[in-house]
Amino acid sequence: MREQEITLALPEQFGEGLMVVPAGKELSVQVRLESVHEGIYVTAQVETEAVGECGRCLDEFTEPVEVEFAELFAYSSDEASEHEVHDDHVDLEPLIRDAVVLSLPFQPVCRPDCPGLDPETGERLADIPDYEPRKIVDPRWAALAEFSPDQGAGTPDAGNTEER
Repeated sequence: MREQEITLALPEQFGEGLMVVPAGKELSVQVRLESVHEGIYVTAQVETEAVGECGRCLDEFTEPVEVEFAELFAYSSDEASEHEVHDDHVDLEPLIRDAVVLSLPFQPVCRPDCPGLDPETGERLADIPDYEPRKIVDPRWAALAEFSPDQGAGTPDAGNTEER
C-alpha cells in the first residue's frame, strides 16, 4: 500500500457552462494505492476551487470542490474492467476529471436565498433593500381587475356563502 499527496496545476479547464475549474487552478489529490489480487485498488480525495456565475443574479463567485472516488484497476484485460494497470502504472486523470466535473452544480447560485435580477430593469435585487415587485396586469385581463367578489352575489361561485 502507498499513500501520496500530489498538488498540481490543471493544464486545461475542467467543466463547461456556468461553473468550471479553470486551467492553472491548483488541484490537491490525496491518493491511496493498494495491491489486491485482481489489480490495484485506488481511493482518492480531490480538492480544488471552482469559479462560476450565479444562475440567478449573474454574479461571479467561487466555491470549494471536494470529491472522493474509489476504483479498481485490473491487471489483465480478461476481466470486465474499465480501467487497467499498464506497465505498473495507473492513469488517474480521467477519474479525477469525471469526479470533479460531475460534482459541479448545473445551476449554481451564489447563495441559497439569492433573489436574482429585477425582470424589468435587470438590477440585482440583493442591491435594492426596499424592493417591492410591481404588479403587472396583462391588458387582456384588465377588465377582470374591476370585478370584485361582492358583485354577482346571486351566483354560487361568486363567494357568497350566506345563500349556501
